Amino acid sequence: MTARYEDRIRRVLRYIHDNPAGDLSLDTLSDVAALSRFHWHRIFHAMTGETCADAVRRVRAHRASFWLAQTDASLDRIARQVGYSNTQSFERVFRDVFGMTPVSFRNHGVPNRAPLILRTGDDEMYDVKVMDAPARRLAGLEHIGPYEEVGRAFEQVTAVFATHNLWPQARGMVAVGYDDPNSVEPEALRSFAGIEVGAEFVMRSDLGEARVPAGPHAVLRVTGPYAQLSAAYDHLFGQWLPRSAREPADAPAYEVYINSPQDTAPADLITDIHVPLKGLAQSTG
Repeated sequence: MTARYEDRIRRVLRYIHDNPAGDLSLDTLSDVAALSRFHWHRIFHAMTGETCADAVRRVRAHRASFWLAQTDASLDRIARQVGYSNTQSFERVFRDVFGMTPVSFRNHGVPNRAPLILRTGDDEMYDVKVMDAPARRLAGLEHIGPYEEVGRAFEQVTAVFATHNLWPQARGMVAVGYDDPNSVEPEALRSFAGIEVGAEFVMRSDLGEARVPAGPHAVLRVTGPYAQLSAAYDHLFGQWLPRSAREPADAPAYEVYINSPQDTAPADLITDIHVPLKGLAQSTG
């Protein structure tokens, strides 16, 4: 199944190469890959080791290198042909990729193909299970900022539950991550710190509501400090998904916390990472 995901990555890179001045946003590239916008970038980064934005810059620079070497087109024209509205931005990106200015390259450079390098390395073992997960209704608060600081929002949510004696209605703590930390700046990451509640729970005005879907999920259990979660996500999106017969659904991943750092040593923390999956009948190649 890895080949199917590799084919999609190659398809996206071909699209970038063929449309260097076009819309190469994450939404567009996820459509080209025919994968969920929530998970495409994680898969791409985990399999290749570079972000989609880095790939766009790299392929655009290599595309420009051919025109620099083989034509006498102006820098301004070449910049526009590879999607840059001004030569300053183009020159900065080109220098980052080739280590020289476009003018120096035109005088001395030899263009070559932009390589696709799939990440390789040790295949660390994680226990991933596919299971049907229930729909979850969450009462909580949005958090904007680094994911590792979502505890700040959880503190506020738990204070509301404690003050109003709502803990008897709580069913567990869940964090939903709406953005990929490899493609969004830490201060702009969006997440939701929630406590699972039932349908009978009366949502308070000082809490927000979020829902996660029922259906098949890939569930990876991580035992240890929360700092280990990043490597677990890389395994899920870079190794397990490409090798499986499954595809991620168009819904964000979320974490279910089995215990709490307030009364559990870091080495004993248990976190279940959930990735919603498409049903097998809905999978597309």
